[in-house]
Amino acid sequence: MHQPVSDARERILHLAQPVDGGVARVVLDLARAQLAAGVRVVIACPGGLLATKAQEIGAEVRLWRATRSPGPALPGEVRRLARLVGEVRPALVHAHSAKAGLAARLALRGRVPTVFQPHAWSFEAVGGATAALALRWERFAARWAERVVCVSEAERTTGVRSGVHASYTVIPNGIDLERFSPAPAAAARAGLPGEFGAGPLVVCVGRLCRQKGQDVLLAAWERVLRGVPEARLVLVGDGPDRETLGRQALPGVLFAGEVAEVRPWYRAADLVVLPSRWEGMALAPLEALACARPVVLSDVDGARESLPSGLAGRCLVPPEDPAALAAAVTGLLSDAPLRAELGAEGRRHVLNTHDVRLTAERIADLYRDLLGPPPAVSFECRESTHP
Repeated sequence: MHQPVSDARERILHLAQPVDGGVARVVLDLARAQLAAGVRVVIACPGGLLATKAQEIGAEVRLWRATRSPGPALPGEVRRLARLVGEVRPALVHAHSAKAGLAARLALRGRVPTVFQPHAWSFEAVGGATAALALRWERFAARWAERVVCVSEAERTTGVRSGVHASYTVIPNGIDLERFSPAPAAAARAGLPGEFGAGPLVVCVGRLCRQKGQDVLLAAWERVLRGVPEARLVLVGDGPDRETLGRQALPGVLFAGEVAEVRPWYRAADLVVLPSRWEGMALAPLEALACARPVVLSDVDGARESLPSGLAGRCLVPPEDPAALAAAVTGLLSDAPLRAELGAEGRRHVLNTHDVRLTAERIADLYRDLLGPPPAVSFECRESTHP
């Protein structure tokens, strides 16, 4: 009888704490590609949109209750994860984001091949003693990851410069270029809530939190309105800073909240802005460029690498600089032909360098490098006897 070797080595466990935003989209894109390749994919997360979408694409979902930040609940989260890994018995665990990387490495400590993908370093997200503690942890825990995957060379350089000595692989983020494609702005706006008028529309897509820098954009917006009074701004996303940002907003600023589909907002935009304080390589600019929309970004890790060389000079501004941000936004809103040119150039760049299929292939190569070639089929040979 043909007896195949156990397929446990083909089972990949993706672990994520964020259940929305860019991390969740990366996990879903990888899972979709791996399922299509015949890999058994398990996604462990605290439920939410990620769990719902994962079930829709055919992945096995396991509930892993965990808070977004470390705290008193961490020991219980680690114990629950260790039990979950024991039940799933994956060939490899791929931990996404700082919190999942913390819990996975504490729970496994090298007993299962572990890939850690920070999606921006934890020590950049905090300050003072907390940042020092996070950096100390990342330096220590690097020994428990067979590979650290950075989404940009700048992110890897930050890790190396900070003393996180690990085995690194740089695999830039990719996007689904069939989903994110150009479409007329007027048609996109017609299907969206709110009145936008005839003026130019600026869209910012991201979780409403300090990292994404929407407060910097709102601080710049009064200057933008001086130069382009008819401009409108939409913040797409939700998060802990929603109430604070609402108090800072000017008339003509719309909070769209969390949306199930971001494509219409990119297509409706004349300009997409992401004024982040830190990133690894954000998905929103890549998605906007794929829709042939120009972008303005803070010059943080990964931003320069997400742009073609011709856009860097016009589309990057220093982080936390409302005046520079306002000048860049105003200049592009006042020049429609330039926006069209930059959008077309950005689309060509993303087609060539940020196809999610290429990203998935490089992740698959990494897994093969860590796990070796798939096992051959074994045969159980028994001699038949007849009376």
